[in-house]
Amino acid sequence: MRFATLPDGSPDGRLHVVSRDTARCSPARGVTTLQALLEDWNRHAPDLHAQYQALNAGGGTPFDASKALAPLPRAWQWLDGSAYESHGALMQKVFGLEPHDSARPLMYQGMSDRFLPPTADVPLPFEEDGIDFEGEFGVICDAVPMGTSADAARGHIRLVVQIDDWSLRTLAPIEMKTGFGWVQAKPACSMAPVAVTPDELGPAWRDARVDLPLLVDWNGARFGAAGGYDMAFGFDELIAHAARTRDLVAGTVIGSGTVSNADFREVGSSCIAERRGIEILDHGAPRTGYMQFGDRVRMECRAADGSPLFGAIDQRVVAAAQPPSARK
Repeated sequence: MRFATLPDGSPDGRLHVVSRDTARCSPARGVTTLQALLEDWNRHAPDLHAQYQALNAGGGTPFDASKALAPLPRAWQWLDGSAYESHGALMQKVFGLEPHDSARPLMYQGMSDRFLPPTADVPLPFEEDGIDFEGEFGVICDAVPMGTSADAARGHIRLVVQIDDWSLRTLAPIEMKTGFGWVQAKPACSMAPVAVTPDELGPAWRDARVDLPLLVDWNGARFGAAGGYDMAFGFDELIAHAARTRDLVAGTVIGSGTVSNADFREVGSSCIAERRGIEILDHGAPRTGYMQFGDRVRMECRAADGSPLFGAIDQRVVAAAQPPSARK
């Protein structure tokens, strides 16, 4: 099944079922929000699957992704991993960081009270903060009990999503040195318009990973096409890690971290920081600057046959309106 959320004047929007070709949609029957569906998945899923099949046979209304909110406009919890070893190893080498324990996933808890719509402008305060995009995949779970194993965690993955985890790179090292986690360096993330059940990926859902490339364009030029499979820890293992000492509420979003491959010089990168790291290794200094106001980033993952999956994140970075006190 495929789902999107369209605006209805409420903070959580109105849940819609989307056809397999993402051309048509209809309001979900029996449940109004994605959060409500995740909290009672087994009760609602059979009726929604029947609605999905009928929608694929025709009917519904045109689906305009440009009007969509994030599928889950706000979540109880956003936990982002860093599961691509090639990205982590490059960052450690460039910045002289101590290697972490590779037997344990890296994960932080980020801002979850909003996920930005996929085509909305992204307002940020200062260019000098080092504005960077980070293309990721993610999953959304139903309720996961504390102590759930990785094998059992697979059964709790209800939806797969595509995410841009925005980062402010100038602020990140300052906060990292405190040892107390990120706040200012991690503004709200963006989410592609369509959330899909894992079966929609077919053979590309492999070992609880998305085995497809994430295409990233910056100001109309291809920046990266890294494949999603190369996670050192699959989403099942990331969920088990997060649930070791806590229950995970239905609607918890788990991120993969920046999609990256070992042959990053050939396939490109999913964030600017990685490109700058490669330039430091190759040339002794970075040559690529971070984003400027007015810049646009587009991210999309399509099926192996070219058919749509999540739709595209296509956003422009703009200067946030400053309150009078900040302009003095």
